[in-house]
Amino acid sequence: MAETETHEDAGFVPLFDGTTLSGWRTVPRIYGSLYPGGPSVLDLFAQDGRELPVEPEKHPAKWFVDNGVLVGEQDSPGSGYGGYLVTEKAYGDFELVLEMRPDWPADTGVMLRRLPDSWEGFQVLVDHRPSGGIGGFFGNGLASFSAVPFAVDVARDTSGRPTGLIADDPTSSVEPVTEEKRARLSYAADVDDFLNAWRWDDWNELRIRCVGALPVITTWVNGLKIAELDTATLDSPDYNPSDVLDVLGERGHIALEVHDNDSYFGEARWGVGAQCRWRNIRIKELTPIGTEVSE
Repeated sequence: MAETETHEDAGFVPLFDGTTLSGWRTVPRIYGSLYPGGPSVLDLFAQDGRELPVEPEKHPAKWFVDNGVLVGEQDSPGSGYGGYLVTEKAYGDFELVLEMRPDWPADTGVMLRRLPDSWEGFQVLVDHRPSGGIGGFFGNGLASFSAVPFAVDVARDTSGRPTGLIADDPTSSVEPVTEEKRARLSYAADVDDFLNAWRWDDWNELRIRCVGALPVITTWVNGLKIAELDTATLDSPDYNPSDVLDVLGERGHIALEVHDNDSYFGEARWGVGAQCRWRNIRIKELTPIGTEVSE
């Protein structure tokens, strides 16, 4: 059964002032290890025969403010280079709310507990592309775990123009959702409920709650509960909670993503000239039970 919730917005403070990138900094998309102490992701790409990025540190994504909206795009249209916009401040337990409006296709997301200068962290997916998950999770540098409730594709009119999201067809999907991926979640929404909640070519609210040293992460889209993941009990190949906690600690940065293109998805991952737009970004830090300051 779909779970729709109404949330109070008291206690939130803005993370984006609507005018500048104050409090944020740009970081290029540079791959690290597959998991703590594991092999290099780029070495694995090379073994698979994938084309490797050339000097990505020289091509960070482009971030700017346009009429009160935070916009992310590849460093130049069709370049294929992505990157991140990372908060200068680190956060422990929090609730984050923002509005998003990605083009199709645009593979973006929100990273939590991210390290400041390397790619490790938990990611809330906003994969607005073929076979994309929205509101599910991925482990950047954390064994690349995928924990998603569903995947989406797009309907097109007779001229080929995208007209709205539809459920991904697992029989033809490049990256199908499996029962194993769904089983990693302690809560997984139904794709039809999500499609009824999603506003095509419009603004959609994403709410994220992140609580715990190895956090329980919960997501909502337009008030509909999408997914919940307990990273302390997550069962996925090469994922070790103790190693993850050692690497990330109990606090980390929040980041917005512009994905790079690759030989696997090509421009289906990020279209030429595509953008993702964000606004009304706000956060409420949560005090863990038992740590309240007494007077």
